[in-house]
Amino acid sequence: MAKQARAVQTWRSIVDAAASVFDDYGYERAAISEILRRAKVTKGALYFHFASKEAIAQAIMDEQTSTVEFEQDGSPLQSLVDGGQQFAFALRHNSMARAGTRLSIEGVFLGGPHPWGDWIDATARMLELGQERGEVFPQIDPMVSAKIIVASFTGIQLVSEADSGRADLREQVAEMWRHILPSIAHPGVIAHIKPEGRVDLAAQAREKAEREEQEARIAAEGKGAGSGAAADAGSRSGGSGLRGGGSGRGPRAGGAGDEGDEEPAGAGVAAGGVVA
Repeated sequence: MAKQARAVQTWRSIVDAAASVFDDYGYERAAISEILRRAKVTKGALYFHFASKEAIAQAIMDEQTSTVEFEQDGSPLQSLVDGGQQFAFALRHNSMARAGTRLSIEGVFLGGPHPWGDWIDATARMLELGQERGEVFPQIDPMVSAKIIVASFTGIQLVSEADSGRADLREQVAEMWRHILPSIAHPGVIAHIKPEGRVDLAAQAREKAEREEQEARIAAEGKGAGSGAAADAGSRSGGSGLRGGGSGRGPRAGGAGDEGDEEPAGAGVAAGGVVA
């Protein structure tokens, strides 16, 4: 189990590092050596999980869709709007979202599915659900409208990136919905839709960061107090109880299950892409 967990962590480190490299340099200029440096893994570990740079890029494009979840309860159109705002926020704060988008825009299809396919399909499903619940006009073709929405979002985020580094992306996406909604939804429904999203994700992120910082500070203070009490107790008892050849330590590095085991003997590249 420990070896399996380490393999998962290595995979995660490679993908996260690669996302930051692709975000900075694009696909063609991204170097495996830079991915290795940022991931802090060996070349053998990387090629155990991924057969090539192309395979890493495909994993990033596959994963970027996980940054958005469409709620199935309540208003399908509001959920669709909220999902778009989630991704707009991710484009500002998540290198995985930015890298996947950049790779898609650069046309790095890599023989896999169309890079916008998942977004278009998910959007079409929400529009179909909106039709079922009476929010979306029945004459609307969900797939056609989905393609227009995804294409509009893609263009708007590119313009926002050029204008403000995406600082105004939330409002620009809201304006996109203000223009699109009248053509697909009943007026009575539009009156209840919030184009800027139901949640201020930036404020939510700040609150989460402040909460985590406070919890970390409390934990550190508690640890410090506990260490002081233990030291005081040890001095009164003459230090007994602190002996023992490394008791309480984790397993030693080395031996079976090391990261080096992730490289097949005598091979630089694994026979098949990602290994579970």
